[in-house]
Amino acid sequence: MKKRTYVGKALGDTEWLLEQWGFWRMDGMGVPSYVSPLYALIRDNTPCTGGVKEYSLTDDLALIVDGAVARLINRDSQMGDFIWLYFGAKWPALRIARAAGIGEAKAREVIKAGVAWVDCALERVREAA
Repeated sequence: MKKRTYVGKALGDTEWLLEQWGFWRMDGMGVPSYVSPLYALIRDNTPCTGGVKEYSLTDDLALIVDGAVARLINRDSQMGDFIWLYFGAKWPALRIARAAGIGEAKAREVIKAGVAWVDCALERVREAA
């Protein structure tokens, strides 16, 4: 499988942010759940292979991206679903295209348009920073 790269590309920073959001979402970081204090102590103090996963974005920023994707799904369901599947579920563009019954080039075009929409939705966060 080809690794996704974003350096030096137009909207690459937003695509990278969506990619990090997808990893965060897949690991269930955004799902509130109860964890007993004893379990948390055991989990955090037990050496294991691989260690704790480190994300390159905070929970607050991931929730902002999550909200932007949710607004996109409400505004344009196909575009939002494609962003969700590509970045959130890690589907390749060809699989998304086949599921939607369209060509891969058209699916990539819709994904790029969705990335641009999310980029505009996140502009307020950049201005505040």
